[in-house]
Amino acid sequence: MRNLINIRIPGPLDNSLIEKLWCIEVNENDEICSLKPMTCLQGIPIKGEDWYGDWLSPRGIDLQINGGLGLSFTDLNFEQLPQLNALLDLLWIDGVEAIAPTLVSCSVSSLRNALMVFREAREQSSKTRCKLLGAHIEGPFLSPTYKGAHELDQLCLPSLHALHERIRGFEKEISLFTLAPELKGSIEVIRKLKELGILISLGHSAANSEECIDAFDLGVSMITHCFNAMPELNHREPGPVGAALLKDEIAMGLIADGVHVHPKVALILHKLAANQLFLVSDALAPYGLQENYFKWDQRFVFIKEGSCRLEDGTLAGSTLPLLDGCKKLTNWTGDPSSAIWAATVSPRLLLQKGKKIQDFFIGRSLKELLRWQFHLESNLLNWNPAG
Repeated sequence: MRNLINIRIPGPLDNSLIEKLWCIEVNENDEICSLKPMTCLQGIPIKGEDWYGDWLSPRGIDLQINGGLGLSFTDLNFEQLPQLNALLDLLWIDGVEAIAPTLVSCSVSSLRNALMVFREAREQSSKTRCKLLGAHIEGPFLSPTYKGAHELDQLCLPSLHALHERIRGFEKEISLFTLAPELKGSIEVIRKLKELGILISLGHSAANSEECIDAFDLGVSMITHCFNAMPELNHREPGPVGAALLKDEIAMGLIADGVHVHPKVALILHKLAANQLFLVSDALAPYGLQENYFKWDQRFVFIKEGSCRLEDGTLAGSTLPLLDGCKKLTNWTGDPSSAIWAATVSPRLLLQKGKKIQDFFIGRSLKELLRWQFHLESNLLNWNPAG
């Protein structure tokens, strides 16, 4: 056994954890056996490897990622399994432990085929490969007014028939479903998704604040890419973001590339609701490639500084690694603990209700975890594998 001392554990705010520094006991296999506050050890002589206040965290969880290394998840076929595994290997190297592969509005056959490929890919999982969680179905029950980069002819009104047509047989392999709750037929779909244990998120929606609050009361528990593809936060009509800010339990996804949401707006959101934030990449097929433009279905996306746009200027996603979003959010807020928490712990708490942060460390190997260092003078955050 050996000890690692003076370790920080991330939280949504600097003062969110009563205990600031921790001592971790690891066994001969570098697996964590215990996690104790340093204050509990006062007066007890203890020796160990001093981390000098560096953070220890799980790897990232990305709940919205559309592809990478040239793959678009909606166009997956079984011949691309090696390419999909290569992407999952890259994501592990980029510090991501698991993703909810996101399927944007597409044909029923394309969606179901992708779900079958994901099922096969899960059978090829390994300890050093990013894992596939249940899919994130983003559409087709979206507002035409706020469709963003989704193709208009793939959208449809929500109904139990349309839902079952798409997810029948894969119900336990779906983690998250994004829809516009103001659409006719959405109430029945929300109730069914809740019954199935699938997280429901508001996105690509024209809902006003009252419609949002009704949806939250019904079972919608998240907002997909906060501020994007939805009405603005306005002093006369709060919209989805304003409604979520009034409900502490509603999680808000943030694409922290500095383009989808202005850094100062992200800072305001952090000041108001750091405990509600979780980071997503919203990465597209060109993630991991050095490309300036890329063919996406029958359209082209143009890439500049990690953000993707269609030819008409519509934002379509990013190529930004999830943990680069941590670095950017830290730079904007000066709060590394909160940024780390938003990409590594917050998504876990969404997926595993009732867990405590210690539950994400005990029994884990340091090789599976991340060590973060913050340089106060430069306001820069960096990470490396912890073991």
